[in-house]
Amino acid sequence: MARRCAVTGKGVLTGNNVSHANNKTRRRYLPNLQETSFFSDILGARIRLRLTVNGIRTVEHNGGIDAFLLSTPDRRLPVEATVIKRRLVRAQAAKAAA
Repeated sequence: MARRCAVTGKGVLTGNNVSHANNKTRRRYLPNLQETSFFSDILGARIRLRLTVNGIRTVEHNGGIDAFLLSTPDRRLPVEATVIKRRLVRAQAAKAAA
């Protein structure tokens, strides 16, 4: 499983550990990923995502997972989020048709 946020797309960064003697060794800066679940009103189910804390705050600020995904253009969403967005759009169309 990739260490990448499903909403913001943030991933692993690299840099150096620098010692007091100025020795440099490579290191990785990992994103603060959390396994979270949001309740989708449209689907009537929980959606589990692996998000950074910044991504969780973004989703909550925009009114929940449904409102966030439907208001964000596809080009700004990672692949995992666009798959969920397509499920939401299909479910919303099915409810409107019924």
